Amino acid sequence: MNPAKVVYHEKQVRELCALHALNNLFQEKGAFSKSELDSICYNLSPENWINPHKSVLGLGNYDVNVIMRALQIRNYEMIWFDKRKDPSSIQLENVTGFILNVPTDYKFSFITIPLKRRHWIAVKLLNGLYYNLDSKLEHPVAIGNEEDLLNFLRTELDSQDKELFVITTSDSAKLSSWLKQQSDYNNKIVDSSNRDAEEVLLCNINPRTAVGK
Repeated sequence: MNPAKVVYHEKQVRELCALHALNNLFQEKGAFSKSELDSICYNLSPENWINPHKSVLGLGNYDVNVIMRALQIRNYEMIWFDKRKDPSSIQLENVTGFILNVPTDYKFSFITIPLKRRHWIAVKLLNGLYYNLDSKLEHPVAIGNEEDLLNFLRTELDSQDKELFVITTSDSAKLSSWLKQQSDYNNKIVDSSNRDAEEVLLCNINPRTAVGK
């Protein structure tokens, strides 16, 4: 069976990978809109003539702050995952999905330009399988079961240029119930509401380079 028939999947348009990742995560066309994300950009920086959270050309290119705020409006949180932990430390049943931020080349027509650009990708459990919902793919790609997911995430996190975000409800984020409370995972839990964590996040990801081309 073609997964595109049973799994909602938005394909890449302009630099709207953040919007596509959100809609793919929530499995609904129009769960979020470009106008809503543009409004969030303005509310985050109302005094700036050139908004630092999106493309000057209005093509998208939304940064991490916009995605975080969009999720918070719907009572979800986007939590940066500390690479010092193994993905097996995640309590998967308390997770809505994942968003990866990865490097990508910029393409203009048929020409690939080696610019340092970023791309947002949603990963979610659907119909008993985890799927890679990358908007650059022709159709959703099944990752597999929980163990397949963990191996997939380990491979992605082996790269210093890639970052993983856990998407969970606001209540789960407050209680840290998305993370297994085991003695061998004793590193500090990183909560997206923690200011220090946000500073670490922004050091790892340049918000102005999170694009979808």
